[in-house]
Amino acid sequence: MKKAKEYRISSILFYVSAVLFFLAAIINFLGGNHNSIGIVWLCLGSTFLCLGSVFLKKSKEDNDNKEK
Repeated sequence: MKKAKEYRISSILFYVSAVLFFLAAIINFLGGNHNSIGIVWLCLGSTFLCLGSVFLKKSKEDNDNKEK
């Protein structure tokens, strides 16, 4: 149960950081001349979004295994 809670907290932190990376990408696309760095921020946001979903899936699997 403790491991599932840690996975859930990690998942939330990954989601928050993904949103921040997406905001940085939007700011770079709208305000800057260098769009290539905005693409990097966008890719990092997508990566953290995927990591968040992986950890959320792990927490759900741990909860399902504990119930059995």
